[in-house]
Amino acid sequence: MMHTSEKDLRSKIEELLQGTGYELITLAIRPDNNILVEVDKLEGTDVDFCAELNRQIVEFLESVGEPDYALEVGSVSLVDPFKTKMQYNKHLGHNVEVMVETQNAKCKMQNEKYHGQLVSVDEETFSVDVEEKVAVEGKKRKQTQIVMHTWRYDEVKYCKYDLKF
Repeated sequence: MMHTSEKDLRSKIEELLQGTGYELITLAIRPDNNILVEVDKLEGTDVDFCAELNRQIVEFLESVGEPDYALEVGSVSLVDPFKTKMQYNKHLGHNVEVMVETQNAKCKMQNEKYHGQLVSVDEETFSVDVEEKVAVEGKKRKQTQIVMHTWRYDEVKYCKYDLKF
């Protein structure tokens, strides 16, 4: 088990990131002392920066007498759900996948996925333009239209970059 608390390590990493434009996205310390640090930046993550951050974290862990650990420092995966508002801002204008839990007609909860373009982000909510077939007055068949959906961050199961090949 680690001697250094997660709080102290988080504080040190955030201190090391100050003024760099990078944000700590994930800090996970597993029971076997494997430490995962994921960072991100609006402009993208630089491998040289991650290597330097790794070196600085190792120096810190050694200075506090941390015995055995494995450290992995890297960028956030493209397929991981967004965890911070900065990540929403980074993907503004890109296609995203949003998973929302909704209640169906039989009052059962079900997951519903939306795919569309992330068009706005603010402190409380984000909006996605989604192509949907909707009934249009005077038309026999449903027409494809862009419908904007807005959600609070806390009411979605996840939002992530919609990686398509």
